[in-house]
Amino acid sequence: MEAKSLVKPLRLGVVRFLNTQPIISGLEVCNDISMTEAVPSSLINLLESGEVDAALCSSIDYQVSSMPLVILPAPSLGCLGATRTVRLYSSRPFEELEKVCCDSDSHTSVVLLQVLLREVHGCRVTVLPFDAAGRNVEWPEAVMLIGDKVVSASPPAERYPYQMDLGEAWHSLTGLPFLFGIWLAGADLDSDDARRIVSTLDRQYRYNRMHSETLVGRESRARNWPQDMAEDYLSSGIRYELGPSQREGLDRFYELAAAHGLIEQHRPLRFAGE
Repeated sequence: MEAKSLVKPLRLGVVRFLNTQPIISGLEVCNDISMTEAVPSSLINLLESGEVDAALCSSIDYQVSSMPLVILPAPSLGCLGATRTVRLYSSRPFEELEKVCCDSDSHTSVVLLQVLLREVHGCRVTVLPFDAAGRNVEWPEAVMLIGDKVVSASPPAERYPYQMDLGEAWHSLTGLPFLFGIWLAGADLDSDDARRIVSTLDRQYRYNRMHSETLVGRESRARNWPQDMAEDYLSSGIRYELGPSQREGLDRFYELAAAHGLIEQHRPLRFAGE
């Protein structure tokens, strides 16, 4: 008889956007990995309920979660300038806005939008939930979208003469990178499991980078993206580093969110293994 593995599978919560594919593509065939897919805003719920060991969560969830968390030093979803897939569309100048309909798929982008509008344009807006995937009404006066739909299902340009790439606006304000998605785990995660998760994600990211042409071709066709746009987006639009400047940008985001009353407290960054 074949011996059964004594190593328990790692349970990961993931997003299936194009920008996550360099990290997670191929993990589905690993015997010691199980993945649960959800939109970014739902992943923290999977983590808090114990359904996954770690998840690629909206970065703001580190501050607002009901449970103690640690950040895993694994490839994350960030940008240094324009991100191209987190965008505000408005029919009026930003400083005149009173409400914005926001894509309900992300928590981080909603908070970042409010920080930018207050810091740069001096306006406070009411945020209204917006089901961008199942939209069956006319486009609102102002709307923020995230993910692949910004490219594959963007609203008509003539409707929105005022647009903002949130990653670009953040960089203009602070000069720092921004992290939209980070790997989070419960603070009580076994240290060996944390190392296994980080090692697995790092290894898969390096492998996918070595085979990026195949990955880009496959994923761009599946998502109706022009291949050259997908290649440029994954090679220069999205950044996967989690170094000192990314940590500084993340902490600065939390500081501003707390200063504007968008989160109750500013928890210090705590990384697994540190």
